Amino acid sequence: MSKRLESTRNIWITGAGTGIGEAVSKALIEQGHRLIVTGRRQQPLDALAQLAPDRVTPAPADTTDAERLQALAPELERYGALNMVILNAGTCEYLEIADYDSQIIANNLNTNVVGTARCLDIALPALRRAKAKGEPATLVIVSSSAWWFPFARAEGYGASKAALTYFAHALRADLAAEGIDVVVVSPGFVKTPLTDRNDFPMPFLVSAEDAADRIVKGLARGRNEIAFPKRFTWTLRLLGALPRPIIDRMSAAMARQGNN
Repeated sequence: MSKRLESTRNIWITGAGTGIGEAVSKALIEQGHRLIVTGRRQQPLDALAQLAPDRVTPAPADTTDAERLQALAPELERYGALNMVILNAGTCEYLEIADYDSQIIANNLNTNVVGTARCLDIALPALRRAKAKGEPATLVIVSSSAWWFPFARAEGYGASKAALTYFAHALRADLAAEGIDVVVVSPGFVKTPLTDRNDFPMPFLVSAEDAADRIVKGLARGRNEIAFPKRFTWTLRLLGALPRPIIDRMSAAMARQGNN
């Protein structure tokens, strides 16, 4: 087992107010860890804090707001050295090609990629200070398996998650010499307020609690890549390995079916 979560750790998690972030926060609270929880709305963060008032600190912020994030910097080490950062905040906006609007692309990229990158302005120095003290330091970036196959209407979302995964893998290479782990989480469909808005079938849908359990167990086991559910992610990997002309025909056929 990895040392990441073997004893009480200090953890910052974004997007903690709902969905995967909320479920992961609850799982980590139950294990006895100390959390700084960030989200855009105060109320759900306060609800998490009520579960363990001495170990959970609400720190509301929008991750796309650089000034507000900078103001959070002192909070990250409220409990001591910051051992883990889980950058989970994200959005999903679909593009209707008949009414093409580049702002949809920008919205996905701004929240999912730039917002995540901005969090590192304050998180990375804190993780480095933890490592300098001989403590474990782990950066967790929640991406998606969606970008492995070109789904219709997902131009903005898929592109943002592809960029986010590349960003994380490049960080892993750069931070390896410092001993800071970089973990990429690539979920399939998870039942959250975001996916509740989807108007299409979602195969192998899992609950947020199931997703949280898989993420926390993967972190405890020292995994740097956490993808689930396996039946869905392996199917996408296999489809993505097909010759490009076949992928293009399949993707176009799926788009036509969705427009009927």
